[in-house]
This record gives sequence, structure tokens and C-alpha cells, in this order.
Amino acid sequence: MSNNKSNPVMSVRLASELDHAFERNGYSAELVKKLSTGDILSKLLPVIQGHADVIMKKHIINCDADPFVPDDWKVEEHTKGGQFEWNTDKVELYRSDEQKKGFINGNELRKLLKDKPVLNANILDYLLAHFELIPEEWKGKAIFFWGTIYRDSDGDLCVRYLYWNDGEWGWSRIWLVYSFDGGDPAVLSRK
Repeated sequence: MSNNKSNPVMSVRLASELDHAFERNGYSAELVKKLSTGDILSKLLPVIQGHADVIMKKHIINCDADPFVPDDWKVEEHTKGGQFEWNTDKVELYRSDEQKKGFINGNELRKLLKDKPVLNANILDYLLAHFELIPEEWKGKAIFFWGTIYRDSDGDLCVRYLYWNDGEWGWSRIWLVYSFDGGDPAVLSRK
């Protein structure tokens, strides 16, 4: 195929096939735009031609580091977790039986999670810096990182969570005196 006006590189049919392939493989419009800028495609050509391999980058998160602490907050408890290699196969979303049936108080849920491999806020902050790693199925949920418990500027205990809103990922917190339902899972490590 040529790259001149009389013989375009891509027919409407091929463009449609490519569009479906992007959608099938989880590409957003933003990622397709990024792929079409610069010289990224020239770097993929040797892979497509069988002359090179793709080596996936490992995302190692230091869960022993001190967590991010918002202004005027304090860390009440921080469960260290060593060097954690992010992989969605290594994590699971957990809901207590009470959450599955209705609600549970945050302080009670904290007690239930005490002996579970909860992930800490270092994971949350890493995911916010690398939002492309966040599983699509987490949208519509508040994903809690119970491995770090804070005391906010009012002196109340709280836990931070990751959420999707208005087309972007963000974080917030909820006080432990509040109730948690089935849409508020804790993220655990599958060891």
C-alpha cells in the first residue's frame, strides 16, 4: 500500500476493522490519539514484522515507604507490605458478609479486615499516578485501601479510597464511624 492521495494507506473497511480492534482491546479515544502521535507506530513495526519482542514493564510499588499524608492529617496505622509488583491477578476486591447483605460500620469492618492482606495507600497513590493500570471494572465502586488509616484534621479516623468520577480517577476519604456497603470493597493482595 502506498502513502499517496491516489492510493490511500487505509480503506474505510480497514479503518473500521482497526476501530473495532482498538475497542475490543480496551483502547480509549485518548489512547488511540496518543498512539497516532509521534513515532510510537514506527517502534511497533518491528514487533508486528516479527523482528522484536515487547517486554512488559514491571510496576514495583514500595509499600514499606511512608504514605502520602494530606495537610493537617496524621497516619494512625500503616501496614507495610514490602515491594509489591502490581498485577491485577495479584489483587482482589473483598466485601464482608455484612456488606453483601447491606451495611457495616467502618470500625467493625476495620476489625474484620485486621488479619486480611489489605493493601495500603501507597498502592492507591501509585495507581493515581498510573491510572492506565486501574481495572475498568473498578469504575462505579469506591475501592478502599485499609492498610493505611489516617486521623484527619478534625481528629477523626478515616480511610482513603479510589473512585471514578466525571471521566477521571480521584481519591477521597470516609470516616470510620460511617457505614460501608457492597459498593465499598477493600482491595486485598492475593498471596
